[in-house]
Amino acid sequence: MNFYIIIPAHNEEDSIGLTLESLTKQTLLPKRVVIVNDNSTDGTQAIVESYAAKHNWVQLVNSQSSNQHLPGSKIINAFYKGYQVLDEDYDIICKFDADLIFPENYLEQIANHFKNTPKLGMAAGFCYIEKNGDWILENLTNKDHIRGALKAYTKDCFLQIGKLKPSMGWDTVDELLAKYYGWSILTDESLHVKHLKPTGISYNKASKYLQGEAMYKMRYGFTITLISALKLAYKKKSVSLFRDYMAGYFKAKHNNIEPLVSVEEGQFIRDLRWKGMLNKFS
Repeated sequence: MNFYIIIPAHNEEDSIGLTLESLTKQTLLPKRVVIVNDNSTDGTQAIVESYAAKHNWVQLVNSQSSNQHLPGSKIINAFYKGYQVLDEDYDIICKFDADLIFPENYLEQIANHFKNTPKLGMAAGFCYIEKNGDWILENLTNKDHIRGALKAYTKDCFLQIGKLKPSMGWDTVDELLAKYYGWSILTDESLHVKHLKPTGISYNKASKYLQGEAMYKMRYGFTITLISALKLAYKKKSVSLFRDYMAGYFKAKHNNIEPLVSVEEGQFIRDLRWKGMLNKFS
């Protein structure tokens, strides 16, 4: 199976070398790895160039964008800069973060899952973060959700869901649309990926309303947004986050922002969300 990997990177000199090193040691090597150096002002470019000089399947793409770290749009726009330089000769396409260390069997194991399950559209392992010298599960979401840091899609699934949406919520709507089109999603608890920078650490104040906006754009509706915002704020132990999420939702509604999904897809997403919530109480 041919793996094409795209890694957006902004000022990742402390980690990008570790990520690339772990990819060079895979038991199944990727066919192409494109690192999109997105407006970095540190040594990211030089580190990537040193790997590209040694491995002909590693490629650097330089991109200029704003320095603002807005979750969603910035990272996916960078992803597409890398996607533009690739051909269609891939079976699996991955969007990985630039601060991950993969176990040596990661790609081989993911490939096996895709080979063994015909309608499997997305697969991944789990992110682990360092805490007091131990690597522990970065427990931000349900275990059946694939983290935005380490997405892998079959080509057919990737194209059918309309690729990736340049918006906050891209890493949730991709799974919802995959299910809408009949694809299954798999998370492998045996694959422990070290995540060197915990999620959200570099998000700025400008991004605080985007989570609520994303819920509006996924056509959650008021009630599901309310429940989701409460749950997220509780997990992050922040009342102000709940207020921000709801403010973002109402702001998007007031401005009549274009949804990410069709009316039919939105209905499917709401039904799926309600089913998931009700199953927890049954």
